Amino acid sequence: MSIKHWPEQERPREKLIHQGASALSDSELLAIFLRTGTQGISAVELARQVLSQFGGLRALMSASREEFCQGFGLGDAKYTQLQAVLEMSKRHLQEQLMRETVFTSAEHVRTYLSSQLRHSQREIFAVLFLDTQHRLIRYQELFMGTIDAAAVYPREVVKAALHYNAAAVILAHNHPSGVAEPSQADISITERIKRISDLVDVRLLDHFVVGDGSPVSLAERGLV
Repeated sequence: MSIKHWPEQERPREKLIHQGASALSDSELLAIFLRTGTQGISAVELARQVLSQFGGLRALMSASREEFCQGFGLGDAKYTQLQAVLEMSKRHLQEQLMRETVFTSAEHVRTYLSSQLRHSQREIFAVLFLDTQHRLIRYQELFMGTIDAAAVYPREVVKAALHYNAAAVILAHNHPSGVAEPSQADISITERIKRISDLVDVRLLDHFVVGDGSPVSLAERGLV
């Protein structure tokens, strides 16, 4: 049955308008993005098939162009549309951080870092460079690695901080496995960067590890 023949309260678009986006399932959200189904298949059913094929939203959103276009009912048009939506979301969050101090928007920091790093299939080490009021100056991905590791050079972090005249920094990196538990190597590199940044009067505020859930803060665990 076509979605237009469903009861109004069950249609994804109407449900979003009346209950908000958080009330929708993954397949309902994806159905709105897809807009239409295929012959004999509604947009919601198509969304369910796509999610089943990819194994969930995370895998779909991090898929390469080639992988994405192999999905049932997908192609270059949907791929470019998705990339545009993701980039708009990142820029919106970045604008918020540039207007606010990180201490009053901790959840915005977490959300922003998740949007930037969660879907990468390789490990990325990034830095938020902050001014004296702890507002965002720049977000930069400094090091990229393999599927499970990235070589990090503390001198390059401090060099970049001085270049941007940053008063403080927040470190972040992702675990492509989705498990955000900090490793001993994560703790060690944090300590090394803190020692060097202290020498040039740049405060290391935190180091977040990004996985499938909420990013883990090393500062909240007393490790910074």
